[in-house]
Amino acid sequence: MNNQPKNQISRKGLTVWRLYGSIETLVIALVAAGAGAMTYFFDWPNWLYALYAGIIVLFGFLLIYLFPKIRWERWRYEVREQEIELQHGLFIVRRTLVPMVRVQHVDTAQGPILRKYNLAEISISTAATVHTIPALITEEADELRARISVLARVAEDDV
Repeated sequence: MNNQPKNQISRKGLTVWRLYGSIETLVIALVAAGAGAMTYFFDWPNWLYALYAGIIVLFGFLLIYLFPKIRWERWRYEVREQEIELQHGLFIVRRTLVPMVRVQHVDTAQGPILRKYNLAEISISTAATVHTIPALITEEADELRARISVLARVAEDDV
């Protein structure tokens, strides 16, 4: 794919996604520990312990290292006068054009983990869907929200 959108999300987004992956891996480890306890109490084969450990290591590698890295490398966006272009995806790269005349409102959101890293996400609402640009520096997200809002009003006035 040539002519990719110019802007990439913050590098801190990679750290946040890795933190989310760590939390997900911890949940998987707790489930595996429960399965390991069942193996002990029901006298199932001992090789299951190795299987549970392998599952934890595999999911840890995928959710903490590989998937966030690929996701961060592919996430791109560009805001133009007439449209917003988004590119994202893990296995399938999706490119979306959102015409400015379709934008109804723009929001920024920031949960506790994003706030810790001074990040925010932008949600762009149209009549049909909501498009999100994740992991932007908070000031950049506020400026982008204001810019999209102005461009959407101008595009609406031109129609």
